[in-house]
Parts: sequence; structure tokens; C-alpha cells
Amino acid sequence: MDFIEVLLDIVLNPVFISAIVAVVVSQVLKLFYYYFKEKKVNLRYLASSGGFPSSHAATVTALTISIGLLEGFNSTFFIMAVTFSLIVMYDAAGVRQAAGEQARILNKIVDEVVPDKHINNYESLKELIGHTPLEVLAGAVIGFLTALAIHFYL
Repeated sequence: MDFIEVLLDIVLNPVFISAIVAVVVSQVLKLFYYYFKEKKVNLRYLASSGGFPSSHAATVTALTISIGLLEGFNSTFFIMAVTFSLIVMYDAAGVRQAAGEQARILNKIVDEVVPDKHINNYESLKELIGHTPLEVLAGAVIGFLTALAIHFYL
């Protein structure tokens, strides 16, 4: 088997396709969500982490459901994927959400203490890096529906 065949096997694998489609769908939905919320187009949302919906949750849920559909919901691979997904979603809603809150507070402190940030060449910390539980749930629903769509309609 040569490199091209291996690459095609990966790219055409329904588990991989489900995960990729889920992340793309969630990022595009994020762009539209924030357009309606902020009344302006911000293309940075297409590549941003954090916010509504969680592309992390969408990706790992699509991956997990796809594995369950292909390998069986009692398979070791599915159980491994569930475990991995729970860790990723917990991290997105817990640790990364807390880090985003800390970044907001630190940016506010710097804004108050250092009035002219250009002097120190300061760049604000990224604040939108985590997710609320609702954002994670929305991402998980997107991932679930994406996996079903890929497996039953492709």
C-alpha cells in the first residue's frame, strides 16, 4: 500500500468525514450566531476556539457516534471514544472556560493600570477560549446530528 492509498483511506473514512464536517458546520454556525449577536461580520469566528457552539464538542461527538455506528456501541473503540470525548468536553467547559475568565480579568486590570499599551507593546490576552455548558451541549448535538447524517445519507 503506497502513501496515496493510505491517505485516501483516511480522508474517505466516514469517521474522519463526520468529524471534519462537524467542525466545519459548528464554525460556520458560530460565524452566523455572532453576526446576529454583534450585527457585524467577523471572519475570525471561522477559526476561533470558544464561543457558541463548541466545535470541540461537535468534533468529538461526531467522532464518537461514528465509531459507535461502525464498530458497535459496545465495542472497546466506542468506549475509548466516549472517554476521550468526555475529557475534551469537560476541559472545554471547565478548565478552558476558567482560563478565559482569568484572561478577561487580567485584560481589565491591564487596561486600568497601563493606559497606553502601545508603549509596552502589550497584546491583550485571548478571552474567548472556553465554553459554557450550553455551548458544549449545542456542539454535542451538532456532532450527533452530523454523524447520523454522514452515516445514513452518504
